[in-house]
Amino acid sequence: MIPNDLLNHAIELNVRFALEEDIGAGDITARLIPANQSGHARVISREPMIIAGKPWVNALFQALDPSVQLEWRNDEGDLVQPDSPFLYLHGPARSLLSGERPALNFLQTLSGTATKVRDLVGLLDGTRCQLLDTRKTIPGLRIAQKYAVSIGGGRNHRLGLFDAFLIKENHIMAAGGITAAILSARCIAPEAPVEVEVENLRELENAVTSGADIIMLDNFSMEDMHTAVSLNAGRAKLEASGNIGRHNMRAIAKTGVDYISMGSLTKDVKAIDLSMRFTD
Repeated sequence: MIPNDLLNHAIELNVRFALEEDIGAGDITARLIPANQSGHARVISREPMIIAGKPWVNALFQALDPSVQLEWRNDEGDLVQPDSPFLYLHGPARSLLSGERPALNFLQTLSGTATKVRDLVGLLDGTRCQLLDTRKTIPGLRIAQKYAVSIGGGRNHRLGLFDAFLIKENHIMAAGGITAAILSARCIAPEAPVEVEVENLRELENAVTSGADIIMLDNFSMEDMHTAVSLNAGRAKLEASGNIGRHNMRAIAKTGVDYISMGSLTKDVKAIDLSMRFTD
């Protein structure tokens, strides 16, 4: 769960930068329209989508022109069918035109993330395995994309380097081994979850006996994953990672691991095809 203060701060920063990079000193094309002219517009998707990003769109128009009125026809997380209007906007025509692209950029990216996640989460139905995101996010949109993952039904891994330990190969080597790394982590931040990445069953047993909360099984074979679940016997949470996709994620979930993490949820996202059109 993303803390509200962190979420609100991210929205504020994202909106500010989006308006600065697109409008800059002023939208010269919008000046073709009389300043006192009002406009009405609607937004549709050209493909099925899960809506995500409403807080960013609301904040963007509030920052750009508070007189713009937004009427959402669907809630965050709803499935929207193609050509079905889900947002109506009313206000100064110049403001609608200036806000169109940055608003749709947020919607198309975050809805694309949520839509992809919802589809993959469906493949895990009937198992107890949960789908996790990673830190492989679009620069500047970490919180936004992790928010979209949660809207799609996935679960957030750590938000950054500050809220949980993930002890990987280089950390283990520099710290003097798995046990030493875990002991140091408990001293540095006793309240933070400690996860250890392992590459074989020997390292798994070491991580389990050293008290890791979560153990990432990095590129384990299906056979070794089954063995890992048996050896672990519920002592730590197990996370499968590496070379996972639609073709094998359900089989991996059925081994009994607790989590599957996939960087592609956020780094390979395909934006939704959206369109905003003025109406009479």
